[in-house]
Amino acid sequence: MREIVLDTETTGFEPEAGDRIVEIGAIELFNHMPTGRKFHKYINPQRAMPQEAFAVHGLGDEFLQDKPLFAEIAEELLEFIGDAMLVIHNAAFDMKFLNAELGWLKLPNLPWERAVDTLAIARQKFPGAPASLDALCRRFAIDNSARTLHGALLDSEILAEVYLELIGGRQPDLTLSVTQTRSEGGQVPRQNWRPEPRSNPLPSRLTPEEQAAHRAFVDQMGEAALWNKSDQASAR
Repeated sequence: MREIVLDTETTGFEPEAGDRIVEIGAIELFNHMPTGRKFHKYINPQRAMPQEAFAVHGLGDEFLQDKPLFAEIAEELLEFIGDAMLVIHNAAFDMKFLNAELGWLKLPNLPWERAVDTLAIARQKFPGAPASLDALCRRFAIDNSARTLHGALLDSEILAEVYLELIGGRQPDLTLSVTQTRSEGGQVPRQNWRPEPRSNPLPSRLTPEEQAAHRAFVDQMGEAALWNKSDQASAR
């Protein structure tokens, strides 16, 4: 299963009021394991940065003035996302902005049902407890010391760790034991992994006396006993 952990930074709270995306960061998970593939872009919002937003992410007008427009990175973003589920903290916010930007370009919107909202998961799992990304980092002992300001790529990397904890730990599907094979897109775990047979079968844990007692017990049941059929099958 392929998932994209994604975060955005913006000029404000409402695209309908003229606010725009200024940064997108995303990382790829395969079977809940990071593959190493990332998407990260700063974007020229074509408007002045409000001081309130600058205080959150530190992305100012001078820094963003030579960055590409959303229209220039939209196709690359959609190609990276593909048909994967989108893991987002407070998904309503980011999905609203992404679909607004795509809509202005007459591009297909991202379906809301593809969003996995980690904020909603955290609130359901820990009702009444703080559910911000920083609070969840403290709960799960995840190092977020580099997060002095909000940043889309850093936040998506931190969110990936938080997400794995929320759904049951760092190895929810035992995928750490899956071997990896390189494809054109990078390191992707194989889905058809199977355990290899043992070169030397494990010895029986039954003592000879226990085996004899069991054989005598089965003999008392007669030839129709299921144990006899099992013994015949194993002898083939």
